[in-house]
Amino acid sequence: MNTVTTKGPRSGERGYEESPRNHSLPILNPPNPQRAAAPRVVVIGKESVGKSQLIASLTGERPEVSNLKGTTLACAAYRWGERTLIDTPGIERQSDSVTTRDALQSLAEHDTVILIAAGTHLDDDLKDLWPLVAGKQGVVVVTFIDRVANVAASERLEELSRHAGVSFVGVDARAVSAEQTERLRIALTEPAEFSKQSPTLTTGWRVEPPAGWLDRPWLGPVLALSLLMGPATFAVWFANTVAQLLDPIIGGWLKPLAEAIQAWPASLDLLKAALAGQYGLVTMGPLLFVWAVPTIVLYAFLLAAYKASGLIDRLNIALHPLARPFGLSGRDIVRVVMGFGCNVPAVISTRSCSSCTRGSCISAIAFGAACSYQFPATLAVFAAVGRPWLVWPYLGYLALTTLIYLRLTAPREARSALNLLVVDRRHFMEWPRLNSLWREASGTLRQFFFQALPIFFAITLIASVLGWSGLLDKAAAVVQPLMSLFRLPAEAALPVLLASIRKDGILLFAGGEETGSMAAAWTATQVLTAVYLAGVLLPCLVTALTIAREQSWRFAAKLLTRQALAASAFAATVAWFGKWIGW
Repeated sequence: MNTVTTKGPRSGERGYEESPRNHSLPILNPPNPQRAAAPRVVVIGKESVGKSQLIASLTGERPEVSNLKGTTLACAAYRWGERTLIDTPGIERQSDSVTTRDALQSLAEHDTVILIAAGTHLDDDLKDLWPLVAGKQGVVVVTFIDRVANVAASERLEELSRHAGVSFVGVDARAVSAEQTERLRIALTEPAEFSKQSPTLTTGWRVEPPAGWLDRPWLGPVLALSLLMGPATFAVWFANTVAQLLDPIIGGWLKPLAEAIQAWPASLDLLKAALAGQYGLVTMGPLLFVWAVPTIVLYAFLLAAYKASGLIDRLNIALHPLARPFGLSGRDIVRVVMGFGCNVPAVISTRSCSSCTRGSCISAIAFGAACSYQFPATLAVFAAVGRPWLVWPYLGYLALTTLIYLRLTAPREARSALNLLVVDRRHFMEWPRLNSLWREASGTLRQFFFQALPIFFAITLIASVLGWSGLLDKAAAVVQPLMSLFRLPAEAALPVLLASIRKDGILLFAGGEETGSMAAAWTATQVLTAVYLAGVLLPCLVTALTIAREQSWRFAAKLLTRQALAASAFAATVAWFGKWIGW
């Protein structure tokens, strides 16, 4: 069990004076103009309790960049008048996830707290979370009060306030009234101290949503998998359809620019290669923005809708029995599916995984989540060789080998039947609101545009320099003899090597208008083997760097080595099996 203790005065906090206001609301501790209130207030609570929604309702602002130690991405800072509200990840007392540790670290660094507890499970939340805030000062906000609304609800909260010595404010986090906002502001002006002992007065409130189809033993997991993969498949199809329409248009716009750059003097050959060479920004940029961005955007809003509606919590529970034998939890399946949009935010999202399953989840993303570079490039190759139907055996084999890979590499404790999903209650479902959708989706989009894109541009420059210097061709020449192990021509080495740096290298199998498709004369098995090997041999460099940053260089090196060996064995299997059946 995690415990947090604090001592000594607050550091790094600027106080301010505030005059008391006239009001008719009952408040335990009327503001004292002689006492300065803390400008930073940390907001804590369990997962899906309404912390972010409450802060958004209070401030109406987008989050600022947080400068909290160790929580750059985990916590977000919002301005609320003269205060700064620190939104933290959901705390699960039985979880050892990075996000829970980040939330506890943020709590340890601040003395003023807004403790969020769900009115539907108020007694349980207070029992679990009160010890974490004991000795600090602040207020308790009871969310989902609309679900326990009755004549005695407000009176009961007032009784709790008098009993605990701390103000309890009941709200519907989606629509906080002006009266509730003012009550909360006044309570924070002169915050009371949380007692060392948890409140002994209880409400007896426990409101559970009715069980549905997702909660049935056999139907639930199948339905959950369909709800997760069906819309995701539609998102990929729709994004690719849009990309096919935009690609020739964008390519036509940029072709004169690329030709103009190629006409520059020979003294600028390196710059020409970086901008308009085979791997240059102008050459490969359209692939990124035309093929990847639509998929990223659709995935971000799809997952945001699932989370804002509460459906994601139901899916997590239903999927856990299917995921556990492979070293994953139900929550991890969602993160792997997120990797089909972009591996980077998917890997970062594993911070909320248990340490027991986080390694397996990252492995699943790196191995089996064909990102929005890889999957469109794969479709383009299959189309270029006149075999678009290969996408189905490709996806089937990718899924099968990912499961085998996880079964063989996941720690025994992660696969244990005792590895239960940490879920303390069934969550309510509701129609997501537009502001909630944008808040959830914008986080994923920011991670892509501000973390993945800069690395993409850097890798583009590196690949251009390697191609211009001839080092890439020399490296491919070293790898060429190994292609016979997979029944592939020697020329397949360059696409496989480049795809290990960036997944759009798979497109080299398709060739161009002038050179024609490299794989046009290959058998179906050779095409399938080449695309699978190029896509799975190694995660792209962006993903590898993200894994090293999130875990360690040692973890990343071990993962890369293990994945390369497994991918080689799986690719060789399909290559020689295809020869045996004459396919």
